[in-house]
Amino acid sequence: MSIITISRGSYSRGREIAEKLAQELGYECVSREVLLEASEQFNIPETKLLLAVRDAPAILDRITRRKERYIAFVRAALARHVEKDNVVYHGFAGHVLLQGIPGVLKVRINSDTEDRIQQVTRRHNRTPQEAHKMIKEVDEKRRRWSLHLYGAEPWDANLYDMVLHTRTMSVEHTVDTILRAVKLPAFQTTSETREKLRELTRKDDAA
Repeated sequence: MSIITISRGSYSRGREIAEKLAQELGYECVSREVLLEASEQFNIPETKLLLAVRDAPAILDRITRRKERYIAFVRAALARHVEKDNVVYHGFAGHVLLQGIPGVLKVRINSDTEDRIQQVTRRHNRTPQEAHKMIKEVDEKRRRWSLHLYGAEPWDANLYDMVLHTRTMSVEHTVDTILRAVKLPAFQTTSETREKLRELTRKDDAA
């Protein structure tokens, strides 16, 4: 019984890996559903929550505090969701939102820029130049938010238990590696895990 977070850059095969991993484990695979739950629970339009977790804060942005409150609502919804256990989460910043929760396996998936560009050109009919620009813009927004809220860049290896690269590992081998790791005692859900999640829920509900 475990909780796994999958962090990845855009178009880095993270979704595919998360879905295959959940299928192998018989776990629930969760991403944007957490935004929907937070929207319903706190009566905030999903679009506002999406903007809060997607767009980087501007310098001296007057609504930064509001964005931080919205992110706290998303964190509360995520904590409540994963408290059910047996979950693979590959949505916004799960590795940070669940920071300090024991037993959570935090995985980072990296991919070559060229591979990401090829995926964008195939999926969205963009030129390689347009795809590269799109990827850089998304990465920069995520980097600025991560630095602003947590003081660390999203690809900082210190934030994760495992960092895997699809350049050297296929999707299947990546999934197999995570499957072996999640069996370790360090990544099993315990009573302490559940209590920490309840504390996180109570704190963020009051935000």
